Amino acid sequence: MKKITLILAFIGMITLQGCSTNEDNDTISEVFEYTNVNFLPNDYTVTLVFPHSIYTSDMVLVYRLTGSYQGNDIWKLLPETYYFDDGTLDMRYDFNFTINDAEVKIEGYDLAGVSTAYTQNQILRVVAIPAYEVNKNSKVDFKDYNAVVKAYHINENKIIKVQ
Repeated sequence: MKKITLILAFIGMITLQGCSTNEDNDTISEVFEYTNVNFLPNDYTVTLVFPHSIYTSDMVLVYRLTGSYQGNDIWKLLPETYYFDDGTLDMRYDFNFTINDAEVKIEGYDLAGVSTAYTQNQILRVVAIPAYEVNKNSKVDFKDYNAVVKAYHINENKIIKVQ
C-alpha cells in the first residue's frame, strides 16, 4: 500500500510541476501610436490612454517623431531636452505612466514662446516591453527606436493606432 501511495504522490508532483507558467513569457512587445497630439497652454500635458491595460512589470518607452532622413522616420526617446544657446534649459519633454496610460508633459521656461512645431500636431509612440524580454535583451540601446523594434521583434505593420 505504501508503494502505491508513493507512486501516486510522485505522479501528482510531476503533474503539478508541469502546470507552472510564466505569464511574462506569454506577452509580446507592442507599440501604440498617437497622432495629432497637442500640448495646450493650460499645463502642456497630454494623457495617452492605452487601448488596453499593460502589465505592471512592463517597461514603457515613449518616442517622439522629430523628422525624417532619406525616407526614414527619426524617433527620439523621451525625456528629450532642448537648451538655449547659453546652455540653460529651454524646454524638455518628459513622461510617467501607469498600466492604463502615459502622461507626457513639456517643462521649461517661457513655454508660451515655444514654437508650435514642438507643441502642436506631434506624433508619439509608446512601446510596452514585457519585463521578461527586457531582462533577456539587456544590451539594447533604447535611444535607438529601430534597435528596439529589432531586438523585441516588433512588427511595424501591427502598430496600434490610437485616436
